[in-house]
Amino acid sequence: MIEVHAPGLLTTVQDLGREGYGPIGVSPSGAADAIALRLGNRLVGNPEGAAALEMTLLGGVFLFPEGAVVALTGADFDPSLNGTAIPMWTSIQVRPGQKLQTGPTRAGARSYLCVQGGIEVNLFLGSSSTHLLSGLGGHQGRALRKGDMLKIGSANGAFVKRTVSAQGLDHCKARRVLRVTPGPQSKWFPEAAHDAFYGNGYQVTEECNRMGLRLDGATLPGSARGEMITEGVSLGAVQITSAGLPIILFVEQQTTGGYAKIANVISADLSSLGQLRPRDVVRFQKVDWETARRLLIEQEQLLASEDLLVDVSKELA
Repeated sequence: MIEVHAPGLLTTVQDLGREGYGPIGVSPSGAADAIALRLGNRLVGNPEGAAALEMTLLGGVFLFPEGAVVALTGADFDPSLNGTAIPMWTSIQVRPGQKLQTGPTRAGARSYLCVQGGIEVNLFLGSSSTHLLSGLGGHQGRALRKGDMLKIGSANGAFVKRTVSAQGLDHCKARRVLRVTPGPQSKWFPEAAHDAFYGNGYQVTEECNRMGLRLDGATLPGSARGEMITEGVSLGAVQITSAGLPIILFVEQQTTGGYAKIANVISADLSSLGQLRPRDVVRFQKVDWETARRLLIEQEQLLASEDLLVDVSKELA
């Protein structure tokens, strides 16, 4: 079990989400930084999609009455175990009765607490992920509260201390230049709008959450601004509002929208969206479809590499 002594600002149970339910109005949800979740699960010997805890901006305090094997990935929330600092991106053995504490973020927005065996909750549409907008999935469909008790799944195998390689850590650094492909209505926008969109930085506003990130900066000129007939929208779509400013749709997005979409963040950069905080500044870089595919293939090849994780005990020996 995990006993929640302090839940943090917004801590939820997340896995890799539920794909394929957009036609009935259910967005995928899942980890905002899927790469951090996948690597954390591999560090503790879980399948990549096992359920873990996603903490946002401020972490929590968790007691492990029977002990566990854990790993913290994503943003650095200054973790400690019974008051002693522990490393990020490394598997750690927690003894029975020890308390894991995390604080405010040092960089990035979200940190992941992965536990060997995963977090056991009732599945909703085949996924453990919390869908906050609908109040479904995860632990009672909501963020964690003080006093919650979370069940850890069964785990087998001896503890092996692993860490992520330097190459892997370098790849996990959040990007501030987001690569995008043209959106479905990209050609609706005049050249001046494209110049403004790709030529200026945009600041993430306080109005950002798992549903989307509203940006502030140079307004886009032209008649493509504003509403259109509602149509299906994709993860990472960049809509332009009637005010001429971008909104990036994220993991708990609405599944349809009526704003023109000038661009779409490529799959290889979606995890970077999960680490953006209010007041962070981003820029957009246009790439073609083949480049987007190549970057995703390269990312998946790196994540599948046997050299991605380093056995620390072998190195010490």
